[in-house]
Amino acid sequence: MTFIDWYFTAVVYLFGACWGSFLNVCIYRIPAELSVVKPRSRCPKCMTNLTWKDNIPILGWLLLGGKCRYCKAPISIRYPAIELLTAFLFTLVWVRFAYDPVVIPYMVLVFGLILGSMVDVDEMWIPDRCTIGGMIIGPIFSFILPSMHGVEGHFSGLIESLIGLAAGFGSLWSVSIIGKLILKKDAMGFGDVKLMGALGAFLGWQSIVFIVFVSSLLGTIVGVSFILAGKSEWQSKIPFGPYIALAGIIWVLGGSALWEAYIGWMQGAAY
Repeated sequence: MTFIDWYFTAVVYLFGACWGSFLNVCIYRIPAELSVVKPRSRCPKCMTNLTWKDNIPILGWLLLGGKCRYCKAPISIRYPAIELLTAFLFTLVWVRFAYDPVVIPYMVLVFGLILGSMVDVDEMWIPDRCTIGGMIIGPIFSFILPSMHGVEGHFSGLIESLIGLAAGFGSLWSVSIIGKLILKKDAMGFGDVKLMGALGAFLGWQSIVFIVFVSSLLGTIVGVSFILAGKSEWQSKIPFGPYIALAGIIWVLGGSALWEAYIGWMQGAAY
């Protein structure tokens, strides 16, 4: 990497940390149906408005020692953790697609997946602005940047996105319907169905099988780990949305190559 490459990578990291700070606001306010713009950030305990120094991503939490400057109430480590996670994932997307315009929609996707996952963990539902919003924005981005789907024409990109949306939405919707018929209760939240539709709109129909397979595998691994640790009751506390989101991010960062390698290995093992 040249100096200019390192420079832009550092800029993207800082950019991601700033968006991670905004994510913390969204994660807290959206479930409460509050504006994400007004009022200014403030301590949830003493309600004192925070200064710009307190809002510096990651560094602000460290300088405050993880406590409010005014009332000394503890500030959850989750705040800097989300800022670090967002910065890290934005940087990985940049390294994967450096100087390619598709970095923009993929960063938007990562932002939405983190937001949806954290709200899902806290509230057990995924905001429509992450799912339905993704199903609207995905085709728009695909029309503008058809290279997201490996095609050239703008309308070709739009068609690929809509096919992916239908494939993603339809796949989990079918699973939810079949599961409800067999189990006589909801087998999957409709938010997960809409999230898969949004991922299909961004990533195309080719990603759907991979995302379903990997998210199910991740859920199984975590579930078995909880059982072995004697914490089986924790399984119900983690919804399926975060597994879908993680599988989608893995696809963005090179999941297609992993999937092709896996299919090749399976074919080789069959002979």
